Amino acid sequence: MKWKKGIAAVISLAFSASLLTACSGGGDKKTSANPAPADAWVIGGNFELSGGQATFGKAAVNGAQLVFDEINAKGGINGKQIKFVALDNKSEATESTNVASKLINQEKAVAILGCTTSGDTLGMVQMAMDKKVPVLSTSATNPKVTVDEKTSKTNDYIFRACFIDPFQGTVMANFSLNNLNKKTAAILTDNQAPYAKGLAQFYKEAFTKKGGQIVADESYVTGDQDFKAILTKIRATNPDVLYVPGYYEEVGKIVKQARELGMNIPVMGGDGWDSPKLVEIAGASALNNTFFSNHYSSEDKDPIVQDFVKKYKAKYNEVPDSMAVLGYDGALILVDALKRAGEPSAEKIKEALAATKDVQTVTGKISYDEFHNPIKAAAIIEMKDGKQTFKDKVQP
Repeated sequence: MKWKKGIAAVISLAFSASLLTACSGGGDKKTSANPAPADAWVIGGNFELSGGQATFGKAAVNGAQLVFDEINAKGGINGKQIKFVALDNKSEATESTNVASKLINQEKAVAILGCTTSGDTLGMVQMAMDKKVPVLSTSATNPKVTVDEKTSKTNDYIFRACFIDPFQGTVMANFSLNNLNKKTAAILTDNQAPYAKGLAQFYKEAFTKKGGQIVADESYVTGDQDFKAILTKIRATNPDVLYVPGYYEEVGKIVKQARELGMNIPVMGGDGWDSPKLVEIAGASALNNTFFSNHYSSEDKDPIVQDFVKKYKAKYNEVPDSMAVLGYDGALILVDALKRAGEPSAEKIKEALAATKDVQTVTGKISYDEFHNPIKAAAIIEMKDGKQTFKDKVQP
């Protein structure tokens, strides 16, 4: 993840309005329970609308907007419309901090939805805690998002709509050993992404604990283009599988170059693979014999899943990926909390979020544990000729 300073492009998304872009700046005055305008629930969106993870942020915003439009069309919440204001963090953690400041201080958001990546979400955690404004990340899977690493205490104002990396990493380690019957693995990790490093750690721990052997553990830097030297080094260790828990931009290049080097072993990863650009970058044939853990599959026959897919396709004319469904689920969880809070008060919304229990979302019924993490199933996706196919669903 690149750490640069900049001013975020503002994209205001509200009911019956199209995307609007503007620029703004502002101070950093501290607040406690941020008051919203009396006639609306102002919900901020801190998303990757440009940069390396742009497809993630755009899909999540689409999913969330679908929920807010539905609620507003029914009269809103307690007679107040939801005003959704999404800003572009440019896929940069530092810019995520700037975006959070604008949402809180200028837009007067009483809650923030986003980001999609762990690194970008961590970029605004401290500010949200200091300003006492709740954040609900749609897909930040790193445990440190909701738990303070120094004190091991739960961050009171931080929540998420997704499962976390220990579960995701363990699922893929078990899949390597039990489903594919592989005993040795190599790991190739983005050493700048907390998401990738966390997944690598938990995969390694689970794989070795159950008798597997890690024969290579290498890393790269976000934005790298040529991976052939490091892949050649990995190839020399003769692993049964290659685990690459990164984001689609680099993963696509890694898989393509691995195949060019004759590495036809299974390649696996996590939900950071889930982007239509993955196939564009790697090529359909190169992605055969690859698998990744994900939050859902559009092929799941569950009626709730299929109803969501139908609605999303009707509005956006495309099949929703996992970032879209988590944007939708995150908005559903937040709307449930807004209804129970009863008024646009950040403090009351935070308390309502913490009490979330059995909220029906596309990816399952959501209740929070003590660390503000939902306990939910993971889907295993296999790539076949450029298409995602539903392999299995793994319960916690």
